[in-house]
Amino acid sequence: MELEVFKEVGNETMKQVIREGFELPNYRYGLDNILVDEEKGKVAAIAISYPEEDEDTIDAPLIKILKKHGINQESLFTDKEAWPGEWYLDSFAVAPEFQNQGIGTKTLKDFIKLLQEKGEKVLSLNVDVENEPAKHVYDKVGFKKVGQLYIGSHLYDHMQYDLEQEIEEEKVS
Repeated sequence: MELEVFKEVGNETMKQVIREGFELPNYRYGLDNILVDEEKGKVAAIAISYPEEDEDTIDAPLIKILKKHGINQESLFTDKEAWPGEWYLDSFAVAPEFQNQGIGTKTLKDFIKLLQEKGEKVLSLNVDVENEPAKHVYDKVGFKKVGQLYIGSHLYDHMQYDLEQEIEEEKVS
């Protein structure tokens, strides 16, 4: 997703903002919300997520850093991305050298197990309507399209994974 602020202040400034934000507690892209999958001593995949109820405040810790760099915005994100009661997978990425090896599927399944152990009920994500490779992975793992929404001016499929159903199926087998 391309944000206007990157065009306005440049990639280098935004890289610095992101680096500083990484260490903030309770920030969308802070360490608290990032799961890393390592393979052979390298970062193979990352998942960034948080509960929907945090969405309205999750960027607040970044405001001071934005202002420090001369960016007078109250948030980088203005659109609601998660639905009530969901645990939201904000970002998911597999490093290029690990793609098409099942790492994405494995990482998602491991992530789902972690959320089940926490007692979460629904995991959601948004995927670009034209991103067929990503949709294939999400479908394969068991996500279901439940609607669509615009983030900015771009259309996304909203997908959910029923964490409770998976727990029940595991008990039966």
